[in-house]
Amino acid sequence: MQRKILEFANLLRQSGLRVSVSEAIDAFLALDELSIADRDVFRDALRASLVKRGDDIATYDQLFDLYWSGFYDNLKNAFDSATGSLGEQGIDVQQLLEQIRQMLESGQMPEGEVDLSELARALLTGDLNQLEQMIRAAAAQAGAARIENMLQIGFFSRRTMEALGAEGAANELRELAARLRAAGMGDAEAEAIGKLAERFFEALRKSVRDFMERELQTRNFDYMEKFRREALFEKSFYSLTEEEIARMREVVSRLAQKIKNVMSIRRKRRKKGKLDLHTMLRRNAGHGGVPFELVFKEKRKDRPKLVILCDVSSSVANVSRFMLQFVYSLQECFTKIRAFVFVAELGEVTPVFQDHDVSKAIEEALEGGGVINVYTRSNFGMAFHTFWRDFLSSVDAKTTVLVLGDARNNYNDPKAWCLRDVHTKAKNVIWLNPESPSAWGFGDSVMDKYLPYTTLAEECRNLRQLSRIVDKLVL
Repeated sequence: MQRKILEFANLLRQSGLRVSVSEAIDAFLALDELSIADRDVFRDALRASLVKRGDDIATYDQLFDLYWSGFYDNLKNAFDSATGSLGEQGIDVQQLLEQIRQMLESGQMPEGEVDLSELARALLTGDLNQLEQMIRAAAAQAGAARIENMLQIGFFSRRTMEALGAEGAANELRELAARLRAAGMGDAEAEAIGKLAERFFEALRKSVRDFMERELQTRNFDYMEKFRREALFEKSFYSLTEEEIARMREVVSRLAQKIKNVMSIRRKRRKKGKLDLHTMLRRNAGHGGVPFELVFKEKRKDRPKLVILCDVSSSVANVSRFMLQFVYSLQECFTKIRAFVFVAELGEVTPVFQDHDVSKAIEEALEGGGVINVYTRSNFGMAFHTFWRDFLSSVDAKTTVLVLGDARNNYNDPKAWCLRDVHTKAKNVIWLNPESPSAWGFGDSVMDKYLPYTTLAEECRNLRQLSRIVDKLVL
């Protein structure tokens, strides 16, 4: 069982979940107190041990169903169907099975009894937990882990049935029926046992094939998840469905975590800078000047401050949603973050993120955060002037100002000089525009007026572009 837990934990890792060795050990300890037979408790115990983030629960549940409980449920359904079909013929299957179980347990089988294999006994006693474990062991023996496509399902199913000794077990049950008839059991009952043997054999064959299909699904799960994730990375924010928006939140969260992990590694690597010759010679004076102990100058890189000016007009709402989530998922990468939203009016929504979780705060911010009216026409000039008048003092040489908007100004005065003054004080001014550069400066776009006062201006209409830009911000 520990091997299966380790395999399942590795499967979770391949699908993007962070599962440590210590957490796998916690799962082992949980199993010491629980039985796999209670599927709901087993699922919850593994989830508590292996899952850290709420966003990962859906992935965990899918993989659990594929790897554990889904197969058990189908196994049970297959054997229930086998016994149910005989029940429709007027045969009390449960009574018959109970009679056989008692004979097996008491050793009162007829003279010349068949020496039943472990598989045959498990079939007769309806021990589905034992059957599941036997199928998994036989599948491993058959090399099912190498399954790659649908065409291999039949091949590995046959190999698994051979490893189980299924044909031999079916023959044992048929011979048992014949011996019981010879020992005086009624023809109807003996015939029922023979039919039951056939039904169980077919149920077993069906269950093994189902296992192989699930094994293929499990092996392809990571690939399909990566495929779907890549598709989302390239899809325009404008064309996302409601379901894709929900999935995008998870993808954004995972991407942010990946960037934080990379940053953590890089911080560790840059702890050592250039050799500090003066300090090194002083510390090694007792060694005759031989530098037994190397001393390095610590490289310090201050985390930037971040100010976000986010257009929340309906035309860029989806871009704004994911940008805010992305940046706020990286809060520890910045000394301080202040967030402002605007359409025409501009207001600060930083307290919204302090009072609510990120998802709820973002939705509230997109509604104006209670500080601006979002149901108006865009006016970038008005918004920038408000920021210049009320908040320019918050910008200094350590501040990166991030502007998100399409620069569609409805032919109002752009007041580009306000952004010029911000650019003069700030470390960087980065503008993310969901429109293609070919559209900048055409129609009511005033992007060309703002470009001279940006450090970087780039198109940002999908997650691929967004991730590259945020990477530049924090790495």
